[in-house]
Amino acid sequence: MLRYMATRGARTADRRPRTAGPPSGEPIGRGLASTAKAVTRAFEQELAAAGGSQPVWLVLLALKQQAWRTQQEVAAAVGIEGATLTHHLDRLEKAGLISRSRDSQDRRAVIVELTDEGDALFLRLAQAAMAFDKRLRDGLSEEQVEGFRTVLARLRENVGAS
Repeated sequence: MLRYMATRGARTADRRPRTAGPPSGEPIGRGLASTAKAVTRAFEQELAAAGGSQPVWLVLLALKQQAWRTQQEVAAAVGIEGATLTHHLDRLEKAGLISRSRDSQDRRAVIVELTDEGDALFLRLAQAAMAFDKRLRDGLSEEQVEGFRTVLARLRENVGAS
């Protein structure tokens, strides 16, 4: 059986261009995944030290960047489901960080806005995020950062993500 497979594989190889053997070292996907986990954990720690979390940061950032008409629009901007956003908004509202009100033009729509406390937390988290980004870039040139962005875009393309 092994002889047949080896022979068959040799014939197949004759019909197709030869490729290099398996890559040396750790597979890139595994390295990327473990690095992403380490970076995410470190970023979460930075945000926690500033009084927040990544979901809170993403919601506050979305609210700060643009006035959204509905909770569904905020959910789409953050990249989460509407029910998950509602859970986060409930917590943020109880903490006094956001206010929600019905749109007078469309009673089905809920307008979400930052309170003064929410704005203050946003500023603390923004400072933490900028400091973390600076830490990540330590020892990297702008050319390397741009090259890394290009590689990340290519990896997303290779797996069919946008």
